[in-house]
Amino acid sequence: MSYAFTYEVPIGPDVYARIKEGLGAEPPKGLVAHLAYRTEAGLRYVDVWESEADWEAFVEERLHPVVDGVLTETLGFRPPEPPLERLDLVDAWIGERARGTMG
Repeated sequence: MSYAFTYEVPIGPDVYARIKEGLGAEPPKGLVAHLAYRTEAGLRYVDVWESEADWEAFVEERLHPVVDGVLTETLGFRPPEPPLERLDLVDAWIGERARGTMG
């Protein structure tokens, strides 16, 4: 069963780029799609994963170590986790070009 959610973070594209660089080019196991777009408050993410367990493993093993370092360096502290809004996903249709970056 897929796991999909959205959440907003108070960072800009520059900080996002540093986090993504720290994560490396290898896509995480179980990731179906990740979208990041600008909002008035920062960035909003929409993620689709094969399972909640895949998301949780990625967070603990890869995301948090990178985010902790970048945000502590950038902001001087690590803000609390943003609340996730779970999505009742019906379908995720991913195009052939989806693995690249959109600019």
